[in-house]
Amino acid sequence: MNKIEERLWNYIDGTCSEDEQKAISILIEQDEAYRLKYEELIALNQQFSKMEMDEPSMAFTYNVMEGIRAEYAQKPLKAMIDKRIIKGITFFFIFTILLLMIYVLSTVHLSGSSLAVHLPNSVKLPEMKNYFTGPVIKGFLFFDVVLGLFLFDAYLRKRSVSKQV
Repeated sequence: MNKIEERLWNYIDGTCSEDEQKAISILIEQDEAYRLKYEELIALNQQFSKMEMDEPSMAFTYNVMEGIRAEYAQKPLKAMIDKRIIKGITFFFIFTILLLMIYVLSTVHLSGSSLAVHLPNSVKLPEMKNYFTGPVIKGFLFFDVVLGLFLFDAYLRKRSVSKQV
């Protein structure tokens, strides 16, 4: 499409500014090439407006949505999780635990049969017996039992599904 056609289509569609509309209308009146091209494009635009738009069948949208739904249903959740992210998190925690163990072992001094931990004077540890009261221990054990039952149930379900396949 050349520059003349582009300007005329903008004029016909009404997407150009008022100044451009005035300039194009003057060109159409004075220039023969612009007038002929304008008449050709107006005729083409009228033919376009007379044409009926093709519409898809009634079931088209339903079929497309079912195809998309079936495509996503085929992928299990495990396929959506990136293995590199899981490995990165695992390495982070392993590294952190190793650093913590190295620090703990470097501050522990074995002297005879007793175990002595020498921390810097600026580090003050809270009394842990204030935190480990009866209800806290019971809540922790209850949570562990529920979590263990949940994991055992998941294991049994996975095992029964693998036997069915």
